[in-house]
Amino acid sequence: MIAASVFVVFPLCLAVAALSDLFTMTIPNRVSLILIAAFVVIAPFSGMPLPAIGMNLLAGLIVFLACFALFALNVMGGGDAKLLSAAAVWFGFNQSLLLFVAAVGVLGGLLAFFILLLRTQTNTILAIGLPLPNSLLLATKIPYGIAIAIGGFIAFPSSPMLVHALETLK
Repeated sequence: MIAASVFVVFPLCLAVAALSDLFTMTIPNRVSLILIAAFVVIAPFSGMPLPAIGMNLLAGLIVFLACFALFALNVMGGGDAKLLSAAAVWFGFNQSLLLFVAAVGVLGGLLAFFILLLRTQTNTILAIGLPLPNSLLLATKIPYGIAIAIGGFIAFPSSPMLVHALETLK
């Protein structure tokens, strides 16, 4: 049961955050809170040692501090910063965190480029009645939660949480 929750909680929270950001340009705080609370509850039962749990939480805190600085400089949205930090807790200090952050960076750049390109054609898209969310056409911001979610999906198979959960299933 605990191992199965690892397969459900993280991907579901990322999907909810991405869809919410796409359609409303907000990421609910409860998504980030659920990610952190679920990690704290599930990690000990998945066989992750306490020092590793602490290091994962520290990784999330360090990502949060970096994201807070970007938020203070008005480079990153608050919901994006919280989601990225909460997701980082699931990766800890290893190559999976690096993969996650790199994937989010690359995908975020591609997403921004695609959306900006799409916005140059807003009048045409609205004239033909193509049903696209306002966040893609009219908003001034980029729904970066989409890139965070896809980056999380890419890096999740190598996350320590998933590795420990799979070991408990053996």
